[in-house]
Amino acid sequence: MAAEADGAPGQGAVTGPGERLALNGMGSFEWDLATGRVVVDPSGMVVFDLTPEEFDGTPEGLGRHIPGEDAVRLGEVAQAALEGGEQSYGAYFTVLRRDGVQQWSHTQGRIIRDGDGTARRIVGVVRDARAELAHSELLRKLESARAKQTTIVQRTTEALSRAVTVDDVTAVLTGAGALERLGADGLALGLVENGAMKIIALSGESLDILNERRFTRLEDDIPLSRAVMTRKARFVTSMDELAREFPTIEHYLRAIVFDAAAYLPLIAQAKAIGGLVLFYRRRGEFTPEERNLTLGLAGIVAQSLQRALLFDQEREFATGLQAAMLPRRIPDISGGEIAVRYHSAWSGREVGGDWYDVIALPRDRVGIVVGDVQGHDTHAAAIMGQLRIALRAYAGEGHPPSTVLARASRFLAELDTERFATCTYAQVDLETGGVRAVRAGHLGPLIRHTDGRTGWPNLRGGLPLGLASSFAQEDFPETRLDLVPGETLVLCTDGLVEEPAESITAGMDALAHAVRTGPQEAGALADHLLDRLWERWGSGDDVALLVLRRAPDPGTHRAPRIHQYVHQADPEGLSEARYALRQALRDWGMPALADDVELAAGELLVNALLHTDGGAVLTMEVLPEPVRKVRLWVKDRSSVWPRRRTPGEAATTGRGLLLVDALASHWGVESRGDGKAVWCEFDAPAPA
Repeated sequence: MAAEADGAPGQGAVTGPGERLALNGMGSFEWDLATGRVVVDPSGMVVFDLTPEEFDGTPEGLGRHIPGEDAVRLGEVAQAALEGGEQSYGAYFTVLRRDGVQQWSHTQGRIIRDGDGTARRIVGVVRDARAELAHSELLRKLESARAKQTTIVQRTTEALSRAVTVDDVTAVLTGAGALERLGADGLALGLVENGAMKIIALSGESLDILNERRFTRLEDDIPLSRAVMTRKARFVTSMDELAREFPTIEHYLRAIVFDAAAYLPLIAQAKAIGGLVLFYRRRGEFTPEERNLTLGLAGIVAQSLQRALLFDQEREFATGLQAAMLPRRIPDISGGEIAVRYHSAWSGREVGGDWYDVIALPRDRVGIVVGDVQGHDTHAAAIMGQLRIALRAYAGEGHPPSTVLARASRFLAELDTERFATCTYAQVDLETGGVRAVRAGHLGPLIRHTDGRTGWPNLRGGLPLGLASSFAQEDFPETRLDLVPGETLVLCTDGLVEEPAESITAGMDALAHAVRTGPQEAGALADHLLDRLWERWGSGDDVALLVLRRAPDPGTHRAPRIHQYVHQADPEGLSEARYALRQALRDWGMPALADDVELAAGELLVNALLHTDGGAVLTMEVLPEPVRKVRLWVKDRSSVWPRRRTPGEAATTGRGLLLVDALASHWGVESRGDGKAVWCEFDAPAPA
């Protein structure tokens, strides 16, 4: 053991070293390894709780009151020191005293060896270590409490640092693991609103009963209100005493299952904005450290709530400003339906410049526009409002789409701003389905056909508004499209197709898929797109969306009708049209005409796609009684009429109209607006 005692242990006088050791709860011993005899002084006997009569001088007898596990461990420590050539050893152990007290003790021994290293005896001391370990245990408990408090503060601060809105703050305080993170068993959170306390969050067993008092006057007859009004925290360890002090809420205090509570005012910028109650089970007191911890938590929650309240106010201001800039009412249209949606980004006062508009035009047409002003601030919103009104005025004057955008670009360039804007504008005639569209640096429209296919028409475009005038390039080429009955046109800003860390092409593909799989009705489709795209991506950008659907035209039961648009650059459209014709004739009970009609339609469509600058609209209908025929129309935008030719034997073209003439009972050509329609009729069999 560590030190050798002076003189023979157990032989000193009463006033000698042994007495001094006894006064300090320490004794000495000597262990003769050759004979196995152990000599212990009176003070050591006191430490081991032994009497001279019961001690037999053996190591086993010395450990008579040492629990078995500790005795084994002591023997292993000593044996390891002996075999390892050590000079000393030390170990803590327990002594189970007669009075039932478990006494922590400590021994230190020094190993005396011969010149050859052989261990001959061990001399050492043994002492009562209860006071020493009690102090260490207290230090460990204090350190553990401090570590726990630090963890609570760190975890709460980290969780609340990501909270942006008031709803986010309440979610952090009441979500999974929130009470454990706060070191509490229950929680109630209230905000001060117009002289009243409004409880906005409850978490914990039995606290649902407090829902009955979610709104209370800010008076001192309620402990939380008193804490807020006095700005002083209150720590309660007896709910019965609290119930007697506040009889108005005695019923609620006796109904909850908690024993203690901390009522904490939430102070931010020298103003009481609310109150927080933390409930606890099996707690009889609040130590100074625990009080400081709860006050610190209240400060953290108060700062987070203040920040969230400011954000919610700014967001309300921003969305209100944005809503004031957008049209309040969409005009009613005949021949179709329109749905518009707008979502602002979650960025406080960062108002976007996205907009949409629907403009009633002369001759029963409608103008639709979706655009985006550069920037995300109130200046962008103000410019958007001015530009929207100017574009609406130019469109309402009856100008063609290219002129409308040219004038809008000039208007923006003349404003005192460096901002530019992108947009797509289209004039739609829902009676004929004609669409005249232009775009200025913006996404073109997406069209869903009646068979479910989607496509992005090749819409030629110009520079963004403002830049086009600055660079003297106010040329916005016009593209003409056909919207057949039942087809849907979708316009949107880039916030709907720009997925974080993904290319815009991936977003456009996702939009096309969502349109294909979405519902038919315009409003339902608009909601479907926002649910699938904007909310899924958590877009940080504004989104303006416009969905226009031309009313379907199925005809009647006795005279059914189908329509199909075939784009010039869509080879699949031709085969889809042929399939649609065959399927319709089968559904109408005339499958015998399928081959002739499909062949004739193919010839007429190929002529239109090859010899005109655009797509073609295919219509097939059953003429009503008394003359029951199937009529096929192929309409294009060319005013040049086809003529039947007589090709030679080696000619590879020129036989299309000859085939139509041979297959159909009648055929002809008619003028249709700015184009023509080639038609042919087939005699229909009598209905079964």
